[in-house]
Amino acid sequence: MKLLLRLGGLCCLALILAICWPIGLAQASASPPGGGYWLGTGDGGVFAFGAPFHGSAASDATRCPPNPPARSMPNGSCWSMAPTSDSGGYWILNAYSGVVYPYGDAVSYGQPADTAAYGGGADLWPNSIGIVATPDGKGYWVLELGLSGLGSVQPFGDAAFFGDETTIAHATGHVGVPVGMAETPDGMGYWIVDSDGGVFSFGDAAFFGSMGGRPLNAPVVGTAPTPDGKGYWLASADGGVFSFGDATFGGSMGSTALAEPVVGMAADRSGSGYWLASADGGVFALGGAPFLGSMGGHHLAEPVFGIIAAPA
Repeated sequence: MKLLLRLGGLCCLALILAICWPIGLAQASASPPGGGYWLGTGDGGVFAFGAPFHGSAASDATRCPPNPPARSMPNGSCWSMAPTSDSGGYWILNAYSGVVYPYGDAVSYGQPADTAAYGGGADLWPNSIGIVATPDGKGYWVLELGLSGLGSVQPFGDAAFFGDETTIAHATGHVGVPVGMAETPDGMGYWIVDSDGGVFSFGDAAFFGSMGGRPLNAPVVGTAPTPDGKGYWLASADGGVFSFGDATFGGSMGSTALAEPVVGMAADRSGSGYWLASADGGVFALGGAPFLGSMGGHHLAEPVFGIIAAPA
């Protein structure tokens, strides 16, 4: 999943817990075929497992501070990241300021901070809760949560705009708030997922079903598409997993007592499995996805907010 998973949306319901390494140092791990994954934390920390480490925003305390002006963000203000197409870099997004920080071979193609959405007083700014890169890595979309409770999308670089929740607000009901976004394999569409399990499809993204309108034990926190884009998984905070389209159910943590809630998921792009990540840095490998390590059991300064798969 280039999804993000953002979890920033869940934080809008109730800011997620946990802990994160003070300077965001990467964990050493050999890169297996198909790539690995990164964990991103609220202070901009990055922890790499089977994927290259290119730096983190946690090394500069001014980049992702907790509780910035006019906003309650006690666990840090960086909620999402996205990799370049060759895993040679990634972007880290500040949810409060809309600033995008590139690392490695990632190139800046613009940022919400420089758009009209971030004009006026900071109390009116949206939260930039997710960043998703285009397949060629020459652009990205940013998912924003505004005061309306709807998700809006800003495209940068070669990312094209195909619509968002604000463009369909009068045609459909919204119960939850946006928590994640994922792109189709050709970059000509994307899905937005809400905390109530609702799924909204744009461009060539097909709708394969959702949990919208169905009882959930915990809010949905993220999504991940299958490699061919003909299905997707949803993950909930209690570790539940819901499969749609050609997504194969490979298990969940829904019946397991977790130390901290699940905050996101990522698909193993070399197979049919997926990973779930919890706020304390725990990683759960399911459906054949390899376990490459986690931050579970380590002392962290701020919570993990999401897990991002390295491109295969």
